[in-house]
Amino acid sequence: MDRVKNKFAGIDKRWLAFLIVTLGDLMIVLDVSIVGVALPSIRQDLGFSEASLAWVVNAYLLTFGGFLLLGGRLGDIFGYRKLFIIGIAIFTLASLSCGLANTQLLLTTTRAIQGLAAAIVSAVALSLTMVLFTKPAERAKAMGIFGFVASGGGSIGVLLGGILTDVLNWHWIFLVNVPIGIAVYFLSLRILPKEHAAPESRSLDIAGAVTITGALLLAVYAIVNGNSAGWLSGQTLGLLSAAVVLIAIFLAVEARSKAPLIPLRFFKMRNIQTANVVGVLWAGAMFAWFFLAALYLQLILGYEPLKVGLAFLPGNVVMGVFSAFLSAKIVMRFGIKPPLAVGLFIASLGLGLLALAPVDGHYAMHVLPSMVLLGIGAGTAFNPVLLAAMSDVKPHESGLASGIVNTSFMMGGALGLAVLASLAASRTSHQLANHTDKLTALNSGYHAAFLVGAIFAVLAAIIGYTVLRPSPADEAYEAH
Repeated sequence: MDRVKNKFAGIDKRWLAFLIVTLGDLMIVLDVSIVGVALPSIRQDLGFSEASLAWVVNAYLLTFGGFLLLGGRLGDIFGYRKLFIIGIAIFTLASLSCGLANTQLLLTTTRAIQGLAAAIVSAVALSLTMVLFTKPAERAKAMGIFGFVASGGGSIGVLLGGILTDVLNWHWIFLVNVPIGIAVYFLSLRILPKEHAAPESRSLDIAGAVTITGALLLAVYAIVNGNSAGWLSGQTLGLLSAAVVLIAIFLAVEARSKAPLIPLRFFKMRNIQTANVVGVLWAGAMFAWFFLAALYLQLILGYEPLKVGLAFLPGNVVMGVFSAFLSAKIVMRFGIKPPLAVGLFIASLGLGLLALAPVDGHYAMHVLPSMVLLGIGAGTAFNPVLLAAMSDVKPHESGLASGIVNTSFMMGGALGLAVLASLAASRTSHQLANHTDKLTALNSGYHAAFLVGAIFAVLAAIIGYTVLRPSPADEAYEAH
């Protein structure tokens, strides 16, 4: 009897630890999109210009995308629990500072610090999940829930941002993190496992860390400013060229390093390569969903922030059901590849429907069906993407693998959103030049962006299904 009791106590503690990890990671994911609907209020309150307002978002994306790989490697060396706790502490303090900010400089600076802490937490959260669950069935279920947090967090951020901005004020989109962060911090100290399988060498590849972090920072900076500076401008091309040079230097450093930040064999692992390509395309499609759909609802249909947030609720609920309850069963039955491809294809149909939404659209007819399809697609596909990315690596390298796949999602999302926003703006300008009325022209731009986002999802589905190879982990899922 005692043995059974201890067994269930152990299981409960692992799932409680996982709940803490996902709650911490949810805060990180939310802060990518939660500010979107609050930007007009922030601009009015603090006096931002149109150009400087973008840095409330870009400062976070810049440091988040730039430090993911370094955060993952530090977790491999010094322990995922330790890095997770440090990241949560910094993120909570930065959130408090953001919420209390009364100047433009303070807000953008602390948003950058938030992004740095977010990179640390996000890079090791997936690794902690891999450590907690080693059996295929449990890992598939945990990855399904984690996938919902990672993919659904963006649209949940739109919902929460709308509610907090409408009911309270914009300061609370940051202050809401403080009590959650404090709870996660103290619970992490008590419950997260201390065991850590460190690599043979605990030395940090400083040259590799500096070059790859510098390359990512330059690339993200170029991408998030591409629309305002111009994609063919000297600034954008110069920054991207500098990033490419730093990546070349990084590869040369890694080839000679005794303890490389990223062993070059990682670039030869087919499933990691494929999962990252799929991640870039998928993130671009997802960002198109929760950013551009929010703009359609606000600017075309005239929704208030709270109503915009509530419009995303059905998609979030459907995504949560599929991620938490159905995705693991589907993976256990069919393996990784079929649900990945089918889920991405269903999501592409949802984006395709949004590309048909008219200026005088009705929610039930023109928006709700796409939200449901996107919820089903994301809830089905994201779990297999994560499992594929982590399937070929050793336990002590899971932090690095997590950092790589998170970087792909981050870069894909930033690049996809920048490209699709530029496409939408170009299409709108063309329509206005032809004397189309403003709303119709704006909607035409969104249609073009949604259509290309759907193409991204279809390409991700094709690549995932045709290129991913069954790994030992995949065969284990199918065998159960």
